Amino acid sequence: MAYFAQHTSPKTTPERISVIASMPRTTTAEPPKDALSAATDSARTASGSVFYGIMNGLEAQLFVPGQRLVEVDLAAQYGVSRNSVREALQRLAAEGVVDISRNKGAAIRSLSERQTLEVLDVAERMTGLLARSAAHAIADGHSPAAIEQAMGELVRADDSRDSPTFARARRGLYRALLATSGSQELKRLFPSIQMPIVYAQHRPATLQKVRMRDYQSMCDAILSGNALAADKAAMAHVQNVRAAIVRKLSENPF
Repeated sequence: MAYFAQHTSPKTTPERISVIASMPRTTTAEPPKDALSAATDSARTASGSVFYGIMNGLEAQLFVPGQRLVEVDLAAQYGVSRNSVREALQRLAAEGVVDISRNKGAAIRSLSERQTLEVLDVAERMTGLLARSAAHAIADGHSPAAIEQAMGELVRADDSRDSPTFARARRGLYRALLATSGSQELKRLFPSIQMPIVYAQHRPATLQKVRMRDYQSMCDAILSGNALAADKAAMAHVQNVRAAIVRKLSENPF
């Protein structure tokens, strides 16, 4: 299986200095508008700009699994202090996006094939539970407006054929589902699922089309208040993602 190659950071050279100097200085990276990230950390803070910049960079393939994250480079890129970078890296490590080693420093987490499938096992159950909870809430009279709006944004993002836009809209849908479900435990646990790493590391060409179809089926069931159908559709969605990734892995063995 061909994973993204690890990126290492050599000692500073004139060429590296010119690359760092050309990096965009990001001071107010847009936060992903979803409940999968802690809403209490404003992206307007120095550490928040680094945190959200790396998360958004994963979607845009500006950062890849296995890539080393060098404090001095990140400080230059985002125009913040190294203390702010360290704070952001600690938060990314707490959310499982970054691994920090005393000897090697920080790096974007990379998943083995087994770890990827384990993440998908957890995601399947959790996504089914989320859809079931949201459907129960709709059946009990909760407004469907947030989910309907999020689905509309997802459809427009799909039409744009822009992967980062689609990823942000996808997270917006999950934010709407979490808000509708009203489950504090789901809001607490859902961010721990390492799907951002899975999607960053495995990008089957058919994945967005599969997800769009599945999201529509899942939301149709949720908006009808049918908890069993919503649970089934949500779990089927993760199963389809798994199948697409397994096909890619079989085509690109170690």
